[in-house]
Order: sequence, then C-alpha cells, then structure tokens
Amino acid sequence: MEGRKRIVGWGVLALWVIVIALAAPFAGKLGDVQRDRAVDYLPASADSTQVAKITEQMPGGDSTDLVLVYHRDGGLTAADRATAAREVAEVAAGHPLSAPPRPVPSQDGTTLLYAVSSTEPGTDEAARDAFVHDVREKVSGEVGGPGALATDASEVYGSLDGPLLYTTVAVVAVLLIVIYRSPFLWLVPLVVAGIADFLSMAVTYALHQGFDISVSGQSTGVMTILVFGAGTDYALLLVSRYREELRRVPRPYDAMTAALRGCGPAVLASSGTVALGMLCLLAADMNSSRGMGPTAAVGVLCALVAMLTLLPALLVVLGRRVFWPLIPAYGSEPKTARRSLFAAMGSSAGRRPLPVLLAGAAALAALALGVLNLPGNLKQEDSFSSTPESVAAMRTLAAAYPQMGTQPITVIARDTVSGGVLERARATDGVARVERGRSGGGWSEISVVAAHAPQSAGETATIRELRATLGEGVYVGGPSAEQLDMADTSADDRRIVVPLVLVVVLIVLVVLLRSLVAPLILVAAVVAVWGAALGIGGLVFEGLFGFEGTDTGLALLSFVFLVALGVDYGIFLMHRMREECLNGLEPGPAALSALRTTGGVIASAGLVLAATFAVLVNMPMVQLAELGFVIAVGVLLDTFLVRTYLVTSASVLLGRRVWWPGPLAKEPVSTARSEAERLPVGV
Repeated sequence: MEGRKRIVGWGVLALWVIVIALAAPFAGKLGDVQRDRAVDYLPASADSTQVAKITEQMPGGDSTDLVLVYHRDGGLTAADRATAAREVAEVAAGHPLSAPPRPVPSQDGTTLLYAVSSTEPGTDEAARDAFVHDVREKVSGEVGGPGALATDASEVYGSLDGPLLYTTVAVVAVLLIVIYRSPFLWLVPLVVAGIADFLSMAVTYALHQGFDISVSGQSTGVMTILVFGAGTDYALLLVSRYREELRRVPRPYDAMTAALRGCGPAVLASSGTVALGMLCLLAADMNSSRGMGPTAAVGVLCALVAMLTLLPALLVVLGRRVFWPLIPAYGSEPKTARRSLFAAMGSSAGRRPLPVLLAGAAALAALALGVLNLPGNLKQEDSFSSTPESVAAMRTLAAAYPQMGTQPITVIARDTVSGGVLERARATDGVARVERGRSGGGWSEISVVAAHAPQSAGETATIRELRATLGEGVYVGGPSAEQLDMADTSADDRRIVVPLVLVVVLIVLVVLLRSLVAPLILVAAVVAVWGAALGIGGLVFEGLFGFEGTDTGLALLSFVFLVALGVDYGIFLMHRMREECLNGLEPGPAALSALRTTGGVIASAGLVLAATFAVLVNMPMVQLAELGFVIAVGVLLDTFLVRTYLVTSASVLLGRRVWWPGPLAKEPVSTARSEAERLPVGV
C-alpha cells in the first residue's frame, strides 16, 4: 500500500514535467508581447488614447518625437551653434523626418532646442529605441522629448526582470532558511515557486493571445512578486500543518493527506478571494490597471495549483528527512516556544479588549492622516529614481524656456473641420504656437505649443480649455494630456473598483464564515490598514525617499492588493476560530486559541509577503517603489497589529454575536458539534 502511495507522488511529479515542457515555448514569448508604450497604460476612453490610436494609422504610423537640447551655462558660442546645426543635419540626412528641424533659442542665450519628429520607427518599440540611440550617438547635446522618455522607460522595465527575480528569490530563500532552520527544506517551496512563476508566464502569454489582455513591465513584475510571495505563504501553511501531522501519523503520504484536508479549504478560499479581488480591476478604464487584474490573478492561481499539487508530491517523495535536522518524529511533541509569543499577545488583547481595540484604531487613524501629506501627482520626468538623459533634457528646457512649453500638445481633427480647429486653437488662452502636421485617413494632425511648462497648472488649464472649445470629434492628446487623463481616470476608477472589491470580498467572506459581523470586521480592518499604510507613505515619500510625486494609480492598486491579501490572513485566523467554536469553545477563548495556533505561521507568511513586495522599493521606477512600499507596510500592519490585537479584541468583546446571524450566534455551542464533524479542520 505504501509503495502504491509513493507511485502517486511520482506520478504527480511526472505530470508536472509534462506541464513544464508544454509551457516552455509560451513562457519564453511573454517578453515579446510586453508593451510599455503610452497607449498600453492610457485609459481606454480618453482623448489621449484616441490621439495615440489615430496617429498610429496616419501615413508613416506613430511618430517618435524628440527634442535635441544644446546648453552652455555661460551662453552658447558661435562654434556651439555651428556644431548643433551640423549634427542636426546629420540626423536629418540619416532618417526621414516629418519636417525640417528649426532652431529655437532661449531668451538668455544659454540653450538651443531642435524639435525632431520621425515616423520611421512606427509603432515598433525596438525600431523606436534604435532611432533614439542613433540620434544620441550623432549629437553632443541632450536628447529628450516623449520618444526619448519612452525609450528610457522601456529600458528600465526591460532591465527589471533579472534583478527583480534574483532579488525576490534571494529574499525568500533567506527568510525560509531562518523560518525552517533546515539546510534542505527551504529549497523545496522555493523551487516550486519558481516553477509556478514559469507557468504563470506561459498562461499570461496564452491569455494575451486569446483575449488581447494588456501585458506591461509593471504587471509582469507584480505577477512575479505575487507568485513568490503568495505561493510561499501557502507553502508555509501547508508545511506547518504537514509537520504537525507527521507527529501524529506514521506515514508521510497519510500525513500529507491530513494536512491538505486541514488547510486546503482555507488556502483555496483565501487564494480565490485574492484572485477575485484582482479580477475586479477588469472594471477599471485604465489600460494598465485593467491588464494587471488578470495577470495578478494568474500569478495567484498558478501559485495555488503548484503549492497544492507539486509541493505535496515533492514532500511525500522526500519523506521526513527533508526536515533535517529538526525531523518531526512520529509520536513526538512539538516545541511551544514560538507560540508563547502569540499567546502573550492574545492574552493582553483578551484581558483588556476595549482599550486594546480603541488604542489600535486610534493608531491606524493617526497614521492615515499622513495621506494629507502625499506629494502631488507624479510627473512623467519624475518617474525615474535615477536621472536618465531624457529627464535631464526636460529639466534643462524647463529652466531655459520658462515662458513656453517644450512638449507639444497633439490635436487630431477631421480634415473637413481642421481649418476651423486650427484658428480656434490659435485663439485659445495659454497657446503660444500652432502648426499643422500630417494628414491621412480623413484626419489632420495639429501641433500646439502651450505658453507654460509641461504638466504645470497653466498647461493643464490650456489642455482643458482646448478640449472645451475645439468642438465634438476633436481629440487633444500628447504626453501632458496623457498624464492628465491618467489622473482623471484613476479617480473615476477608484469610485467604481473600490466598492466592487469590497462587495465581492464581503460576499466571499459571508459565504465562507456563514456570518455577517465577522466579515464586516475583517473588511473594516483591511480598509483601515490601507489608509494607515498610504498615510505612512505620505510621511516618507518626499522627505525620506525624495519622490517628487505620487503615482496616480497608487491608491487604487494598493487598495486592491491590501484588501485582497489582508483578507487572506483574516480567513486563516477566522476559519480556525470558527473551528474552535464548533468544537466547544466560546468565541473569546476560541479567538485566543486560534491566535496561538495560527499566529506563528501567519507571522512568517506576513514577513515573507512583505519582504517580497519590499523588493520593489529598490527598483528604478518610482511607481513600483511606491506600490511596493505601501503594500509591504500594509501587510506588516495587518499581520502584527490588526490580526493579533484588533480582530482578536473585537472578537472577545462581541462574543457569540461575532457569528451573527449564523447558528453559532444563537444556539449553544455544544449543539454545534455535529456541524463541526462535517467541516474540515482549519489551518
């Protein structure tokens, strides 16, 4: 019989070998479909998106717009101007340009700019990057503009995959070694997480091919973090329960079966909740947010499948020796030192539940006030943690040309009305210069230069005025308009996605816990954690990290992740608490018992998840760094404050009412034992 059970384990491993072989051709292609163009991040219905799509269809395709900047602090010399003219002529001779570049000197004589636009690269990102690099090789000045910014951003995102993966693996490996105190055991979940990440890339590629979901550097980076973070959490829960069962059951196969029966339902429920929460992002209008939803859900589900099939098979095949030197012998008693810490924490919440609850709530509310200190919306040039050449060029232009915009606003109008649009644009307040551009497909392109610096309040007012006065069927886009649309759409998405996530998570919790009060406590707790984590970000982003702005999508994405992942841990705790109640304990003692039995593993899982998201803080994109910081801080708050003190103290205060209106709130606990026999054992 035992040999037959071992064959089952080897059979699962063989099946995974086949899965990996089938996934390999697709996983390797994910990088080919990853896009980080503006249109891949823009809101689907915005003016700027329509401009991007229409210009792609015009003769020559999408244009790559650059600004060549020549600057000398003491003033440009005649030789400088001659060098600039010669180098620009070389650029024009080597590439087809939309119009001959004209020099625009600054009033103080220190700077000269040339606007260069070419449709040669079209929509191909590799061709665009090659064009930008060739221009940079030909000119001695700085190369900036939207095309250069896009190239610098693409290179940053392209460089993330390796460092992000290696750093994440290293962080998880160190934590697992500390947690397991074994030279071998840590390798098993880490290898399984790596395989899950490989599988998630293949599935994401298939979804892109089948449903055209948007795949960006941001979404794939977050997917990797989720696979390793959430996957390791599930592994910690399973291995912890498996270790317990090995002390009670002589055969590893039977111990694993009992462990899966015990923690499997809670892991399934928690991962399902996270996946559903992520899929709520499909309701967002922002392309980047909507694409991240299914990508993140794929990561969580692939991690779940791997940890509930491949990991158990490996552990069963390896047997007890994988735990060396702390091998759980059959019939032995576990050490209780780790649990004593959470017993002490739970006891403090149990003795004075009301003061603990009020103090914790007050602390979270005070931290949330830091939201008022968040810097304004992140400008495009401030999105890099370092300073690439394109950003340096934009800063030089902003200082040298304070009286005019240096980044054109693109207006697209039907050919039949383009003449009137041209005149109305010239008459609009805040417009410095208007020029007619390409025509094709029934559309005309008009370039508008504002009299204010890019993404300033004055330029924003000019963009809104153009949209209000140019008439129906006229679209106003360009880099600054794109940033404006992202900010407006992010606010609209929050009003739609936030309530949707709350409703979905609440429904799942009500069904799982068969209560209304307990789910409301968990949801209120995770919302409070989100506010506090965002508030801490407001206190440190500018002063400590030097971030000049806040990404417009930070509030929405951090909310979805923290609510989904925070409820994840709440499910582990409340599921065990419900089991204790069904086995005869009152809710107060049941809450303390659940904290003692699950506190250690939840704390370990929280540390791993927070550490994996903290990896993003070191990435060279401010958007990723801010998102990683807020989620990491939120997970730590949720793990060590909310789960340990607030949820426990609230459960002690409410008593049996925490399960209202379910049967546990009404009938004596002893009569509920029959129901307990029908339920699987909790985590």
